[in-house]
Amino acid sequence: MGDVPMDDVSITDREFQRYRKFLYDAAGIQLTDSKKPLVTSRLSRRLSALGIRSYGAYLDLIQSGRDSGERQTAIDLLTTNETYFFRESKHFDLLRDLASRAPAGKSFRVWSAACSSGEEPYSIAMVLADVRGSSPWEVFASDLSTRMLDRARAAHYPMERATHVPRKYLERFCLKGIDDQAGTLLVDAPVRGRVQFAQVNLMEPLPDLGRFDVVFLRNVLIYFDLETKRGVVGRLSQVLTEGGHLFIGHSEALHGIAEGFETVMPTVYRRAGAARVAA
Repeated sequence: MGDVPMDDVSITDREFQRYRKFLYDAAGIQLTDSKKPLVTSRLSRRLSALGIRSYGAYLDLIQSGRDSGERQTAIDLLTTNETYFFRESKHFDLLRDLASRAPAGKSFRVWSAACSSGEEPYSIAMVLADVRGSSPWEVFASDLSTRMLDRARAAHYPMERATHVPRKYLERFCLKGIDDQAGTLLVDAPVRGRVQFAQVNLMEPLPDLGRFDVVFLRNVLIYFDLETKRGVVGRLSQVLTEGGHLFIGHSEALHGIAEGFETVMPTVYRRAGAARVAA
């Protein structure tokens, strides 16, 4: 099938409502009416490549069960979010403090629960590599999008994504691209190899992941309705250690969503049950 131009094909209101239901059922994400242009911009090239003439026909394909890979492709396209290294620097200042105070003989475990293209878990890993020394530590990173997970595993980024990386970390943990790779960076192998990636759907019961001292769930809750937020935070609370910390986005809050958490600072919450570590 050849490419079919989609410039003159628009999404109908009925089709958009179907996509809203599809994405809510698959990922718990609510699309507002203002997101209609996002749906068309994210999917138009895919429809063109497949030779499909309408957004409704594409949704019929991904909901038919005939091609699970295409269903995942659609989810990937509709859920991808932009990120960068060391976003919200105060979170990493607190992480540095928590990791340095944690017992030396016990592994310090952090989960980046919506890792997108990987900048967040690699930022976490750089901090832990710096402050933990020979003490054990682990970083687990997950996302719903398999396409983003593949990009994250590659650990290769445009240099502009690294604007907020401390210089000592750039020199110690990153390789600068040269020749045809100029303007890019590669996270160095010792750090890259310490981050484990897997696909996890936060809407579903979690796999056996063990307990974490810190969970990053930033800029995710804003896409969910109240009941979905409660379910996701409830599941995450079960994998946090007592006294473990949950980091969320700057426009998010847990008020009225979860019990058993204490506010440490705006966007950071501590699971009750152990002595406080000062922020």
